[in-house]
Amino acid sequence: MLYKIGIDLGGTKIEGILLDSNLNTIQRKRIPTPKNGYQEILESIKSLVLDLSYVDHFTLGVCTPGVISRKTGLITNSNTQSLIGKPLKEDLQKLLGKKIFIENDANCFTIAEATLGAAKGYEIVFGVIMGTGVGGGIVINGKLHQGRTNIAGEWGHHILHQNGNACYCGKHGCVETYLSGPALENRWLVLTENSQTMPEIIQSDNPKLKQWKDEFLENFGFGIANVIDILDPDVVVLGGGLSNIDFLYVDGKESVYEKVFSELVDTPILKNNLGDSAGVFGAALLK
Repeated sequence: MLYKIGIDLGGTKIEGILLDSNLNTIQRKRIPTPKNGYQEILESIKSLVLDLSYVDHFTLGVCTPGVISRKTGLITNSNTQSLIGKPLKEDLQKLLGKKIFIENDANCFTIAEATLGAAKGYEIVFGVIMGTGVGGGIVINGKLHQGRTNIAGEWGHHILHQNGNACYCGKHGCVETYLSGPALENRWLVLTENSQTMPEIIQSDNPKLKQWKDEFLENFGFGIANVIDILDPDVVVLGGGLSNIDFLYVDGKESVYEKVFSELVDTPILKNNLGDSAGVFGAALLK
């Protein structure tokens, strides 16, 4: 029997899972993410893999923040600063003496939801991450679509508003600067002079709420409609902290449908089923 081990490297925790060939969970374990740097992260992943690898034959996948550059093999665009510029895949393979499959968190989310979650049974799946950042992944007929340069699905850095909000990537007007949690909280601060969290904003009785929500829905509508116009997926599945906002599946969907370039629009926009477990399941499913 060929088992599967998945490792989800997060900002606060590293989670590991062992699945059998039928994708049944045999064991799961979480440990804190070390704060002392890159080498400690490598050693923690090694320790977790050794705890789970008491089976004879297994594949090993790792879900990581950031993307591995096809040009250099180094991690880029990671919110875990100690990983940036590091050959994570190469170093882990040397440390463990085993081939590793590695993908970013949005891709792992999408493959997990397409295989085991809300998007199971759909042929073309677009997975959306809306949280601290904005990302996405594409699965076609059960296979992750990575693209020529490994950036397929990165809708968070499409330009939503020319000459708009500044983004860390160096451009202006990126989707992420309007539809991430921090961006939406900052917009609320500008409108109301109140610093509040997303749950507090949504429950607010401040008269500025309508303007904030209307802007949010308009940007969400254009952002997702642009993807549908290009990819025409069978389903869009939402993940990340903002996926818990109920109005995205009613008002948000209406906003998307209004903007899609088609007289027939019925693309399902679904909430994820796997929550914060999607990353570790997706990592185990990599091949």
